[in-house]
Amino acid sequence: MAASRAKPLPFEVQGKPGRLLGMTPRAFLRDYWQKRPLLVRGAFPGYTSPVEPDDLAGLACEDGVLARLIQHDRASDGWQVSSGPFPEEVFAGLGERDWTLLVQDMDKWDPDIAALVDAFDFLPRWRIDDVMVSFAATGGSVGAHVDQYDVFLLQAQGHRRWQIDAGDALGRGVPSLAFRDDVELKLLREFVPTHDWVLAPGDMLYLPPNVPHNGVAEDPCLTFSLGMRAPATAELMGDYIDTLAAEADESLRYTDPDLAPPRDANEIDATAMGRVVEALNAIRMADGDALGDWFGRFITTYRSAAGPGLAVQPPRSRIEIEWDLQHGATLVRHPWTRVAWRRAARGARLYVAGHCHALPVRDAQRLCAAAVLDAATWDALSAPGRDCVMALVAEGHYRLDMDGDGDAP
Repeated sequence: MAASRAKPLPFEVQGKPGRLLGMTPRAFLRDYWQKRPLLVRGAFPGYTSPVEPDDLAGLACEDGVLARLIQHDRASDGWQVSSGPFPEEVFAGLGERDWTLLVQDMDKWDPDIAALVDAFDFLPRWRIDDVMVSFAATGGSVGAHVDQYDVFLLQAQGHRRWQIDAGDALGRGVPSLAFRDDVELKLLREFVPTHDWVLAPGDMLYLPPNVPHNGVAEDPCLTFSLGMRAPATAELMGDYIDTLAAEADESLRYTDPDLAPPRDANEIDATAMGRVVEALNAIRMADGDALGDWFGRFITTYRSAAGPGLAVQPPRSRIEIEWDLQHGATLVRHPWTRVAWRRAARGARLYVAGHCHALPVRDAQRLCAAAVLDAATWDALSAPGRDCVMALVAEGHYRLDMDGDGDAP
């Protein structure tokens, strides 16, 4: 008797209480993560957006905010892209159709949006880049395109129609990723959708990298895009090589003590190339801690030069801060400060905004897990952990909140 075929995995599921993916995180990571799209109906049942379109527009007018405005001319199929900050009057003249405002890093600007990230704790936190919020007027879109990273698209207000091409997951081959050459956006030249859905508030669409998709607002709507940080190999290589070059021992050089008379003095022969490989291998990060420290510094560095600088509060002594903590104050991590930790040969390494701190494992864990440090967290830290916190306070990575409400600056 022929073995029965396994039931194909669905592209659409219903969310369940306590399971925003409609399944266990392990099942999602095994069957869908970087493999196939998934629409989760009611992932966040009854979801209400913590921001309104006017809030987004106001923020897009501020310096240091990464914002874009995309307008579509249906008659010519032309696209216009402009970057913020925008004058306030620009929004009054946009009309009621066919435009989209996108603001990145909203999790840094709004604590309620930042709290949304906690629901995705089945992923490494250092892999999460930001939450981008887009407002689209009716008909608003950014065109058919692909993202080179995983993204979760949560409908927060209104309704958006999403079309995707899941041909690869259906066994129909990889879709064409050729781009149009008549617009400044990277829009697909060809787009043949296999699925067509309208998302309501609380619905969420997961897309792996390079899945063609197109979202069009059915009515004025807000969409939250939680995107992953997926540095290109060229970006990793560039930073890695820069680090190697900066830290290389000048005494390490190309050598040829076994040199023999060449057959042709002008030839770079195979033996010479072997010595080149040896010279390069001599400066690679063979030590696991050195390699880990490089990557930890790299991945906790904010990807853009934009964004506000760290505001350092007037200096306050350690004994004053300890007294304040014991009387209800808290230390609040700056929302733009990226953190991660790693086990090392001895203890752990805490990485904060591109810098490395050697700490006991428990301290590194606690400082990464707690965006707000209260008296109990402070008391649980070792002496090196407290020293580290004080250094980070001096650099502006924490601010003292005398009210103890934990709100981000």
